[in-house]
Amino acid sequence: MGRGAEARPELWTAAHMDDGTAEAVDEKAAKARAWRALAQIDAHGAEASGGAGALPADGAQASLDLLEALKLSPETEPDTLLAASLAEVNGDAAGAEAAYRKVLKQDADSGVARAGLAHLLIGQKKYPEAEELLTGAVKKDPQNAALTAQLAAVLVAEDKAEALPLLQGWHASHPKDAAMTRMLARVEADAGDYGESDALYASLLAESPKDGELLTGHGQNLVRLHRYAEAVKAFEAATNLDETDGDAWNGLAFAAFQTHQPEVTLHALTVRSKYLPESPTIYFLWATAYDTLHNKKQAVAYYHRFLDSSAGKLPDQEWQARQRLALMEKTP
Repeated sequence: MGRGAEARPELWTAAHMDDGTAEAVDEKAAKARAWRALAQIDAHGAEASGGAGALPADGAQASLDLLEALKLSPETEPDTLLAASLAEVNGDAAGAEAAYRKVLKQDADSGVARAGLAHLLIGQKKYPEAEELLTGAVKKDPQNAALTAQLAAVLVAEDKAEALPLLQGWHASHPKDAAMTRMLARVEADAGDYGESDALYASLLAESPKDGELLTGHGQNLVRLHRYAEAVKAFEAATNLDETDGDAWNGLAFAAFQTHQPEVTLHALTVRSKYLPESPTIYFLWATAYDTLHNKKQAVAYYHRFLDSSAGKLPDQEWQARQRLALMEKTP
């Protein structure tokens, strides 16, 4: 009934009850069931009716509960999977990995164990091993959203072209899967198909218009499509939702400059600097914004910062900076 907080005291009583037949098989089995139920409740937390008296998750207690169950009955696959997830939560990656591999040795088709082990491997950046594990899993269970998402994430991390058709195929058959659509939108943009990517962002924003991450991705596509005025609106909406979104401030600075709003550019760069490091491109934008506003002192300073940091990486901008410096530094 979803009322684990109320069930827990009853289960605790059952687990500790002694009617004088402690060796009875039925009693041991009942106690083992009680301890396993307690382990599940403590591992995940529990709600009570009316939302009052909810229990927080307690991984340490869940581990103790599970140990008590294993004293009374043989270990089962769900036990091992629970032990793996608890070890992972408690920061014991080696213990979690061993438990997941134990399950897979007994049941090579366990999707839960494959997903859990893949999650560990991805966290350790062991992408080739994770890819091998997940590729086989997805072939066996192509409709498994969790495994497909993990495989796509691995392929993206490895910068492999196979990520795009995998995500496109999933989206074609599961167009309402928002998480995978979001990933596909990012991959389409990385592949340079900004129009297709933005169509996906537009569909996601229709359902979640106040999602800052979606607004920032949408704005970045609009910049690449040279639709700067629309990009400014998207980035402004994103920064209003999350003042700490450095990527949104970054995009707003560039889009505002392209729409001849250097004051907005400077404000966006100022806030951006709280959350993202400076770069040669950013120094050049500072310089040109100040230059547009005829603030000679600041423009000269930032042109010099740009040239010092660029060191031949941006030849066209470096030529422009030197030309502007030659003119401004001659002028009293």
